[in-house]
Amino acid sequence: MRKILSFFAFVALAVTTMAQSTVYLTRDISPESLVKIYKKLGVKAEGRVAVKMSTGEGTNPNYLKPELISQLVDEVRGTIVECRTAYPGDRMETKDHWQVIRNHGFDKIAPVDLMDEYDEIRIPVRDKTHLKYDLVGGHLANYDFLVVLNHFKGHPMGGYGGALKNLSIGCASRNGKAYIHSAGKTNTPDNLWTPEMIGDQDGFLESMAAAAQGVVDYFKAERGIIYISVMNNMSVDCDCVANPEPVKLEDYGILASLDPVALDQACVDIVNSQTASAQNDPTDLIKRIDQRHGTHTIDWAEKIGLGTKSYKIVNIDAKKKK
Repeated sequence: MRKILSFFAFVALAVTTMAQSTVYLTRDISPESLVKIYKKLGVKAEGRVAVKMSTGEGTNPNYLKPELISQLVDEVRGTIVECRTAYPGDRMETKDHWQVIRNHGFDKIAPVDLMDEYDEIRIPVRDKTHLKYDLVGGHLANYDFLVVLNHFKGHPMGGYGGALKNLSIGCASRNGKAYIHSAGKTNTPDNLWTPEMIGDQDGFLESMAAAAQGVVDYFKAERGIIYISVMNNMSVDCDCVANPEPVKLEDYGILASLDPVALDQACVDIVNSQTASAQNDPTDLIKRIDQRHGTHTIDWAEKIGLGTKSYKIVNIDAKKKK
């Protein structure tokens, strides 16, 4: 009897372990470590490679800097890709967004593609609770592989910004952003910013998860996709905010995974695990995530089958000899 019970315990442990996703971690935030953690994923970026990231509002200082990401972009021979914003600001109009790209120096390190500069395309979504489709920048179709390079931080509406937001809002065209923010009520920004259109917070978060899954499915079908998150300059506000609140958290590290759900969950867990001090205070960011019900995006993404919240951290930093 004891042997039988032991066998079932072993099977249960094996199933639990198999269900976990691996999240790699380095505490060293450097160009070299970005390349190192990319290689650790074991999936080579091939063909026409898009590096999806935020170029940041013109006056926001917290975006991922060209000098940090340049070696990774070179390694994958990538093109930095972006889409315009649905709100008035430095990146709503094409000419202004290009000016921000130049001012921040991204065009000096790699080709840059504003994916919705000329058109947009509809791609399918599996979860049709709110959305019938996902509207993304038309140039997304030009790429064979997607490196989802995220700056983890807070967000005024989503609670936090990470891989799921970068996949959904980040890859969406201006109209697609309106469609997600309104939980499927409108696909044009002209009448978006009213309580009637953006009053369904959970619907917005669920729409982000559905749109993220649409992009993942689009690339997983015949192409490839990986996810890397940098936990530095973690303001309670996103890179999309022109004048963000001061950063109160110390830089933590770089995380990477083949599962965007596990990656976002790991980043949130790291923030929640921080002990508040004068130099390192997660209080505002934790409150922001809670107030916006931000983790519901992760919960919904897991529910619709995009990934799992169960993960194991693998630290890739060399252990110091005693």
